[in-house]
Amino acid sequence: MGLSYNNNEVIIMQSVAILVDGNNIERSIHERCGNTNAMLNFDTLIPKLIVNRSLNRLIYFREGRQISFKLAERLHQHYHGSVRPCHKSADIPLSIHAIQLSSKVDTIIIMSGDSDYIELVHHLKSEGVRVEIAAVRETTSSLLKEEADYFHPITEEDWFVLGGRRASPRNKFKRLFREGMKYRTEEMLRESEEEEAEPDTE
Repeated sequence: MGLSYNNNEVIIMQSVAILVDGNNIERSIHERCGNTNAMLNFDTLIPKLIVNRSLNRLIYFREGRQISFKLAERLHQHYHGSVRPCHKSADIPLSIHAIQLSSKVDTIIIMSGDSDYIELVHHLKSEGVRVEIAAVRETTSSLLKEEADYFHPITEEDWFVLGGRRASPRNKFKRLFREGMKYRTEEMLRESEEEEAEPDTE
């Protein structure tokens, strides 16, 4: 008599490391919603990325020294995560950590849409690691999405506006001023080229 199984539950024992390119994600969110006060909502995003797997590591890489103490505390308290300041862009330190973790986890989720990570994704997959990308769809490299095993779109449900404030009028004025100066410069260059192209009638 054969054995019968009534329990259809599948036990998943995958461990996941989430590596965040903070500058890339922050720029993408600010561009998408037009507000520099927008921030990732890790409390809703992390569970969506992990689902029924276990979180092994969460590291937030960010260029510059101005790292939010509240962000570092929150990631530590809720996810035993950490924030790593980077001297320059995050791609090199993030890639180094990803390679170091490749033998310790089943899946690595890279939170960035930057095409600079294509070779890293290719290498990690060749080592037998499942690689997923989480990023804003509109600012994510199509080649990066194709190379990854799975793509998690980060949408407006996954961020919030700090204090509910819109971008300040002063910042808006600066942006409009820069755009106006750029347009005026291009206009002057066109006029100069047209004058040079005119035949000399004298």
